[in-house]
Amino acid sequence: MTAVPHVSQIFIYPIKSLDGVGIQSVDVLSSGALKGDRQFALFDQAGQFVNGKRYAKIHALRAEFDLAANTVSFRISDAASNRKITPSTFPLEPEQENLEAWLSEYFGFPVYLRQNLEMGFPDDTQSPGPTIVSLSTLEAIATWYPHLTVDEVRARFRTNIEIASVPPFWEDRLFAQADQAVEFQIGSVRLLGVNPCQRCVVPTRNSKTGVADPGFQKTFVAKRQETLPDWAERSRFNHFYRLTVNTRLAEPAVGGALSTGDPVLLE
Repeated sequence: MTAVPHVSQIFIYPIKSLDGVGIQSVDVLSSGALKGDRQFALFDQAGQFVNGKRYAKIHALRAEFDLAANTVSFRISDAASNRKITPSTFPLEPEQENLEAWLSEYFGFPVYLRQNLEMGFPDDTQSPGPTIVSLSTLEAIATWYPHLTVDEVRARFRTNIEIASVPPFWEDRLFAQADQAVEFQIGSVRLLGVNPCQRCVVPTRNSKTGVADPGFQKTFVAKRQETLPDWAERSRFNHFYRLTVNTRLAEPAVGGALSTGDPVLLE
């Protein structure tokens, strides 16, 4: 029997730019976002994101979430910091002064936690649905860098949905020309694949320390171009520093639920 593409793992990132949580199932909101994904974000006094693109030291901040208790525990990665800030656990709530004070001490400037229950804080507000990648893609990328494990590649690219029983870069089937979208279904949820995601500086850094890997992007671009599958729409690659697929709901305001094991069906 031919293996059916299916969801092998689901990850949400309760606070944008911090650690993720592997879960077995998740509701899809009417916006298309996964419930709890990037539901919170950190901001500075100017109202700008405190994220990995702007502050490399965020990588040394470990966050462990207890979704049932709605708490977050912070500590500083042993491998990255000689600053001794006591690990602490806080309720995961907006405008939580003790949590914000702890983060402000770590970053060295005032930090504020904000919440968006409708969409979270995605990078692409036009396509806020789950990001998609194949497990075999992550495994292939790990072979490009002798020092990287699959888990480290996963941590750097921070994708929501991993698809198994498919070849590397299978997810490149899920987008078409710029004026088109590819409809597909996961479980009961109908989605549109929109575009291959343009990556930022974050994947070039060690996910635990923030230290940049010299040549990471150059190697990635060369290997991505070399391994681009025939089924990929090449016109979407004005450059090859692109990976994973951005999505949105096929039917506006019609969400649903996703679970590991759900088949992935193309139209």
